[in-house]
Amino acid sequence: MTDSATPQLPDRLSIDPRSPHHKPEFFEQDIGITFNGKERFDVEEYCVSEGWIKVPAGKTLDRKGRPLLITLKGKVEAFVKPAAA
Repeated sequence: MTDSATPQLPDRLSIDPRSPHHKPEFFEQDIGITFNGKERFDVEEYCVSEGWIKVPAGKTLDRKGRPLLITLKGKVEAFVKPAAA
């Protein structure tokens, strides 16, 4: 797949299907998130322009049984990981 064939990642994206920022067509590829220079593997939602990510707060759950999320602010970069050959 060439760079021209990969779609541009949105400014804000969520893995939660109930979110208005969930776009399943982007999850056909493997997406990576770099936060303050380090790659994060636990990101639930991100916003590049506002500079934040939402990650689970340990094993804590909310009253509906979903992970409790905390917001971290910093430099956010989203990219499509290259396909493993």
